[in-house]
Amino acid sequence: MKKNHCYLNAMGIVCAAGSSVQQIKDNMHTGKVNLTPSDTYHKGTSFPLGKVTDDLPNIPTSDKKWNSRNNRMALAALEQIRPQIDSAIKQYGAHRVAVIIGTSTSGINESERAIEKWLTTSVVPESYDYGLQEMGAPAQFIANELGATGPTYGISTACSSGAKALATARRLLQAGLCDAVVAGGVDTLCQLTVQGFSSLQAISTDRCNPFSANRNGINIGEGAALFLVSQHCCGVELIGSGESSDAHHISAPEPNGKGAIKCMQESLKDANVCAENIDYINLHGTATELNDQMESRAIAHVFTNNTLCSSTKPFTGHTLGAAGAIEAGICWMMLDNTSSSQFVPPHLWDGQRDPQLPSLNLASLLSDNKVQINTVLSNSFAFGGNNISLIFGRIQ
Repeated sequence: MKKNHCYLNAMGIVCAAGSSVQQIKDNMHTGKVNLTPSDTYHKGTSFPLGKVTDDLPNIPTSDKKWNSRNNRMALAALEQIRPQIDSAIKQYGAHRVAVIIGTSTSGINESERAIEKWLTTSVVPESYDYGLQEMGAPAQFIANELGATGPTYGISTACSSGAKALATARRLLQAGLCDAVVAGGVDTLCQLTVQGFSSLQAISTDRCNPFSANRNGINIGEGAALFLVSQHCCGVELIGSGESSDAHHISAPEPNGKGAIKCMQESLKDANVCAENIDYINLHGTATELNDQMESRAIAHVFTNNTLCSSTKPFTGHTLGAAGAIEAGICWMMLDNTSSSQFVPPHLWDGQRDPQLPSLNLASLLSDNKVQINTVLSNSFAFGGNNISLIFGRIQ
């Protein structure tokens, strides 16, 4: 164990790109996209959605306050690393294991259905519990499922939530408040987010096209990524984090990327690495006009144009509160030493560069062997200018 170091020992993940590490790597390696056209959450208009179509596990309790799709999604990721977590609880004690989960939807989908029934019948469904939609519910559910009694709470800062959960886990460990943390993010599709982003004219009716001159919006997605985080040296190291809150506008980013620049620079400082040491950047890359404009300017300011990068949202959709965790999971796949081959997620787009944007070195399907990947940075930017960058390193 290295004092003040922080490691992501194990990772469970489920999203539109796949329901296991190998499945996601295979789909990204071949450029296979699994977005599902649907008007379920926006009647009359079909949008491509990053929907998880695999069966999810049932909630193993009759307590109705836990029975949401969000918690079932979290459980699907949790089951993939349950042995490692159980081992940590046995080693450290339940009171020394924390649970920190980012989300922006929690059980809102169930609330929407309950409200619809109440409006038509004046009766709230017997199975419904208001607690389902509380932002702390996923963390409480996971802690209850595991029997963990350390610090337990949710983080809900829109699209930076999942990444902030990991930065929070690192701080808890460094402060000595716990010995292990189950941390990550989970979000599920609902009308609130799909119709909300549609009202902002931010959703594309085609697969999203990040950093293209033809980009026209995001694809909403769902999923979960959970990590066992500790100071035990195995897995992938979380070596730095940087956060900022520029508060430029409630929904639009600061156009020149001041907040993004600050959090990337702070993460580099925290990790004690130079920009030239970053081998790959996982871009926030939503494919909206303003976000891509801001992020490309910020990247060009902090890094050289040669830093390999990509947005993975064409594979997953924008999973909102889970995005930072899922994209951290993709970075984890790139750096985990148990993999027998190098993996670089390609940037899927139409190849039409926007002459108004700085040119970025976007990864192709053939980028795997072009550079040795040892240190990566992942960006997550949210409403209100709530920004975070995380830096991960391969254990040497």
